[in-house]
Amino acid sequence: MKSKIILVTGAEGFIGSHLVECLLKNKYKVKALVLYNSFNSWGWLEKISKKNKLNLEIITGDIRDYIFCENIIKNVDIIFNLASLISIPYSYEAAESFIDTNIKGTFNLCAASKKSKVKNFFHISTSEVYGSAIYTPIDERHPLQPQSPYSASKISSEAIALSFFYTYSLPVTVIRPFNTYGPRQSARAIIPNIISQLISKKKYIEIGNIKSIRDFSFVLDQCNDLMKIINKKKIYGQIFNLGSGTSISIENLINLICKISKKNIKIKTDKQRFRPKKSEVNELVCDNRKITKLIGKSKRLSLEKGLKQTIEWFKIKDNFDKYKNDIYNI
Repeated sequence: MKSKIILVTGAEGFIGSHLVECLLKNKYKVKALVLYNSFNSWGWLEKISKKNKLNLEIITGDIRDYIFCENIIKNVDIIFNLASLISIPYSYEAAESFIDTNIKGTFNLCAASKKSKVKNFFHISTSEVYGSAIYTPIDERHPLQPQSPYSASKISSEAIALSFFYTYSLPVTVIRPFNTYGPRQSARAIIPNIISQLISKKKYIEIGNIKSIRDFSFVLDQCNDLMKIINKKKIYGQIFNLGSGTSISIENLINLICKISKKNIKIKTDKQRFRPKKSEVNELVCDNRKITKLIGKSKRLSLEKGLKQTIEWFKIKDNFDKYKNDIYNI
């Protein structure tokens, strides 16, 4: 039986690189799309590529170019679209960039997928599309609230992808992960931000809103759930939340990370780390019943165990040195 060829966009990033590894372990042939850069850097795929030369093809390019998308999607069976600008603070500064990548890029991939008759198109979105919870836990029918340019661009990219399902029968499935964390995550995200400040031996942790509440899931748990959904039927045109269903405040998260690290450190609020008042998303808690009904109950790492693994990864000098911990990176 011919092995399915899977294209992963945004493959050099945090979730993308872990997903590529999971796909390779499950014997899929993977095309990994990395954003073109003059350094010829493959991001987190650098080490992965050395171990998986047979089933991994790394391509550099940009989803904002339609002709490029058309060329790389030929002979592809399944697409996981993770290519996206993701920083909420940066979206305040450069909103048009998010429109170009997240919306236009998604359109290009969908149009090229339609032409090549792709069998599955998994569009990876975000829980940020929900905005501040009107009710919790948040199910897939919760209203969408564009409380940042980033959120607006992801809502729009979902709409573009789903329009191709309704109009052209493109087999699109939208996945909305809640806050994913783990090794390789950008220090823009809250957990790596806290851990990197602790490891840097600062006198205090600089942080924004400590009262907001989030639903965290370990990256490998999220990838394992994506593995289970690949061959499921009757999922086209549907939306699935991906999260743990449990939540914690940022204040309690900091306390837990300090407890695991055996460190006692003060918290200092930093105004530049706060979102604009109307843009703040106060609470995100996942209702994961829909995906659980589809793939069964998943075995998940507890937050404490996941944080331990993440802290240990950041403690490795070669990993930690890849982060610029002396600046606040939006």
